[in-house]
Amino acid sequence: MAHRQSEAVIAGHICLDIIPTFKTSGEIRDILVPGKLVDVGRAVTATGGSVSNTGLSLFQLGVATSLMGKVGDDPFGEIILGLVRQRDPALVKGMIVAKGEQSSYTVVLNIPGMDRIFLHCPGANDTFRAADIDRRHLAGARLFHFGYPPLMKRMYEKDGRECAAIFRCAKRAGLTTSLDMAKPDPASAAGQAPWPRILAAALPYVDIFLPSIDEICYMLDRQRHDDLVARHGAAFQSRIDSDMLREIADRLLGLGTAIVAIKLGDQGLYVRTTRDAKRLRRLGACAPSKVEEWLSREIFTPCFLANLVGTTGSGDATIAGFLAAFLKGMSPLECAVAAVAVGACSVEVADATSGVPAWSVVQKRLRAGWKRLPFSLKLKGFNPDAEAVVWYGPGDRATGKTGATAHAK
Repeated sequence: MAHRQSEAVIAGHICLDIIPTFKTSGEIRDILVPGKLVDVGRAVTATGGSVSNTGLSLFQLGVATSLMGKVGDDPFGEIILGLVRQRDPALVKGMIVAKGEQSSYTVVLNIPGMDRIFLHCPGANDTFRAADIDRRHLAGARLFHFGYPPLMKRMYEKDGRECAAIFRCAKRAGLTTSLDMAKPDPASAAGQAPWPRILAAALPYVDIFLPSIDEICYMLDRQRHDDLVARHGAAFQSRIDSDMLREIADRLLGLGTAIVAIKLGDQGLYVRTTRDAKRLRRLGACAPSKVEEWLSREIFTPCFLANLVGTTGSGDATIAGFLAAFLKGMSPLECAVAAVAVGACSVEVADATSGVPAWSVVQKRLRAGWKRLPFSLKLKGFNPDAEAVVWYGPGDRATGKTGATAHAK
């Protein structure tokens, strides 16, 4: 692909993913046994982390993208940069190579019938800081996305001072900003960090916040998260209701962000937007031309049926779908539908990004009448036979208003 000025700069966590292929399914206690030789197949080696997963997904959707992750000057770093250059040399123009540092890597155990297990070394991600952002690489871009601060030590230290500084820098450059999270190990320093304070510092400078329900429950209310897991297991998203989603979204909007999109796993995507027109006008380079279209919106859309092979990177692909539609100036409903559509494409392969097709292919699948997955969320005012629901304001919540899937022109 010929060089183009980047529309989107994707910064944050990047690593090398090593994904062994397991030949059989089973219980973890029967597979990972001390002293046992486990016969596995070919390993998929790919770049991972938000920078790679969201960035390359956007690139494959046709968005001119630049990656801004940090690697060491070691063999893993060379592999990461080489894999990205194979897609397009322009993608690495914002990458940071730190002398003497270890590049991050993750061994992903994606055993059939089980949730994934990650063996992760954070490496140079832990030293990423606001001073690493070269503003020359922001020039001309419209969107700045940052992903996985809980896996980057300086992002959660000192109440998230560095994280907030990064977003202030991007906003001063006039870009629209977005943020994705990752759930830390509860026993780690990141797991014990004061996430409500960190979010309070960063979200006034974050225009679009796209966490998963598991991540944001953990960060806003650890006790409620733990109670939900105790009652319903780790996949508790199927047991929540619209009241809980509204409560969480209202709290996040109150902290200063303008658009909240909560990923609900195989249940779908929930979107809530600010009631403050002035906040929407401060979205920067991607501010919608029709502010009223984004004002005080509430949307839920379920997932699409997919041939499930692996879920690695599916949340990042979902974010890429949302951001690609947003960059195209599409409506809130169109952005939500695009998000779950791209997420569904991504799970049809084992790695994080190769299942994401061109934007035109996604739209063709939508036009062909792509079937939806069933869901079990308790949503007030939602017609289970509809493809999506939009509440246009507090007065509409009793019945809801459904909208058909819309496509890019």
